[in-house]
Amino acid sequence: MLLRAYRITDKTGVAILKTGLVLSSTAAAGAHAVTSSLGRVLGGIFGLIALVLGGLWRVVRVILGGVWRVLRLVLNAIGSVVMMLVSVAQGGARAAGGSAGTAMARRAARAELESELAEDPLAARNRLLSGMVVVLVGVLLALVLWATNPARTPITGQGVAGGANLFAATPLPATSVPLLATAVPTVTPLPSILEARGSLAYTVRENGQSDIWAINIGDRTPIRLTNSPQDERDAVWSPDGRKLAYASRQDGNWEIYIYDVQSAATARMTFDLSFQGAPQWSPDGQWIVYESYQGNNLDIYIMRVDGSQVERLTDHPGPDYSPAWSPDGRSIAFVSWRDGNQDIFVFSLDDPRDTASVNITNTATRHEDHPVWSPDGQVLAFSAFDEGVEKVFVKPANDPDAVAQVLGRGRAPTWSPDGRSLIAAVDSFDSTQLIAIPFTQAGFATTVIPVPRGATAPHWTSAPLPASLVNSGGLGPAVVQPLFIEQVQETGGDPPYDLNLLIDVDAPVAALSDRVNDSFNALRVRANEVIGFDFLGQLEDAFWPIERLPQPGEPRRNWHMTGRAFAINRNAIAGFPPPIELVREDIDINTYWRVYVRVSDDAQNGELGEPLRHMPWDFLSRNQGDVEAYNQGGRLRTEMPSGYYVDLTQLAADYGWQPIPAGTDWRANFNATNYWIFVKPEGLSWFDAMRELYTLGQLGGFAPTAVPPQASEPQTVDEQQPVEVEVQPTVAEPTQMITPDAPLLPPPPTVSNEGDG
Repeated sequence: MLLRAYRITDKTGVAILKTGLVLSSTAAAGAHAVTSSLGRVLGGIFGLIALVLGGLWRVVRVILGGVWRVLRLVLNAIGSVVMMLVSVAQGGARAAGGSAGTAMARRAARAELESELAEDPLAARNRLLSGMVVVLVGVLLALVLWATNPARTPITGQGVAGGANLFAATPLPATSVPLLATAVPTVTPLPSILEARGSLAYTVRENGQSDIWAINIGDRTPIRLTNSPQDERDAVWSPDGRKLAYASRQDGNWEIYIYDVQSAATARMTFDLSFQGAPQWSPDGQWIVYESYQGNNLDIYIMRVDGSQVERLTDHPGPDYSPAWSPDGRSIAFVSWRDGNQDIFVFSLDDPRDTASVNITNTATRHEDHPVWSPDGQVLAFSAFDEGVEKVFVKPANDPDAVAQVLGRGRAPTWSPDGRSLIAAVDSFDSTQLIAIPFTQAGFATTVIPVPRGATAPHWTSAPLPASLVNSGGLGPAVVQPLFIEQVQETGGDPPYDLNLLIDVDAPVAALSDRVNDSFNALRVRANEVIGFDFLGQLEDAFWPIERLPQPGEPRRNWHMTGRAFAINRNAIAGFPPPIELVREDIDINTYWRVYVRVSDDAQNGELGEPLRHMPWDFLSRNQGDVEAYNQGGRLRTEMPSGYYVDLTQLAADYGWQPIPAGTDWRANFNATNYWIFVKPEGLSWFDAMRELYTLGQLGGFAPTAVPPQASEPQTVDEQQPVEVEVQPTVAEPTQMITPDAPLLPPPPTVSNEGDG
């Protein structure tokens, strides 16, 4: 019975194996038939099926073979035991004969069984099939390894149309790449407030002159668009983004120019000795509105881009400037002082009377500037100082009574092409950032690009910069000489530096530290060129000896003592007209004064300088019976002074000299206004600057003194960080009687008369 079971199982396995062989053969035939298409894949699949079936059969055979061997051993053991029991029961003699017979019968049965097994044709067939399975498995493995080899070059011209292999394996990376190599970074997506993309033009002042730069939104490398030794500024894109209008004095005086960014051609649009500036495009690109100083008055003009027609729009005696054309083409916003304050007005081309212009901002405490329309024409954005900080405001363009809303910090804003955000220039202590501010949605301000300190007037267009211009890198850095070279000669001792005389300068002590005198000399030469006379040739003060006592309101630790300060004539605010005008600037909690110098009478035709836009401060009014002016330290002038002026504060900053803030009591104490003083600390504290000219012993009471430890709480005084104690400016108490001939104060530093450092 077991033999029959073995045979049935064996036949079943053979049937399964044959089925696998048939399937394998069919798969091989199919693979060969469709070699030109998907045969290799299907053949591989069927081959894998056959391989799996063959493997299963071999496992089944091994299991059945093992079971059969175990059963056969068990049957043999049982048979032996049974025969032994039978032998014992039949007796000795019969047992011997029976035993012999039984043994013979058993041997005969075993021989017959072994003969049948040896002669069974299934054994031979099974061995043959096993060998075929082994060969088939080897062939299939070889096919799989060949088909999945990544180095194999696919054969083109066969299979799918066009030679494309839909199932071709993706090439593996080179083996030299480490397994843990950093993944290639993906492009950082732009914030939603910059998704309008396009490009940005703006003005940068470097090395004493201004140029126009541009950058694609999302890039980090700006390119220079102008590179003249003279100033270029106020750049604005045409509506199609192909041209740039700007103001420049590259031909001697301020004129309007148009630069074609595609062809790199520049065309001059105005031809007049008077000042022209701040151009803006009409929405159709056929007109330009700009400011022009004619007849001693700054007004708004428009002209065709071909120069064929020029029209004057405003004629009020107050200055009108900084125009902006509305998107519908029917209105022009501008800044004016006609109502006694710096406000934004709107001129209608449907009612082209200047007297019909509407005051949109109408604020008595803010001076608004730089108006710009939103793309839909519904909102006006502008900037103004508010609580000591320059901010960007927005308000409805058709509602003068609406309250302006603050968007954030910044100046000279520009709208994104989609109207969802604005970009403005934001100044910090030592740098400037162009910042994108969200308008139509919540979000945070985003830095577009850091720019040089003082960069301004950004203008955004939807058109990107031409690829050829970007790839060329623009005009590159300006090829100019440094404004000055500070030639310093150290003494080799203590103190390390000397004073240096200022040649041909009229001052009580015409000397400055050897560390800054060359920058002053270069500033003086440049001021002479742009003002038309040697304005800095006569100073109220330069160096102060250490024994000089200040006037009430002046600080005892005065920067003049360091040899790093000079003072212009403070009385220059008087005259008809006065040589200088002062514009008040409240920055943070401090009050500063911007100094404008009136150019030579011989150059009052536009050859030098430019007209004033911000109303000057009238210090003399506090002595003219005006109680409010007396209490406030003066007031704004009632009329804008006529003529051309140079911004001395900006000019001095080009050479590293800066104004100092007024004292907190400047309204009551004129000596604390400080508008006449310029200093160059270069990061030094007052005491460190003094140590460049004096020894520690010569500083006397100005030197920091260590605080003695208290008796109840003994302490170790840190000599590296002494606590300064203000004392009277006298020499440390002498140890012996001072004779009348002995100097009470240390001698002044050595003064060199070389003048050039």
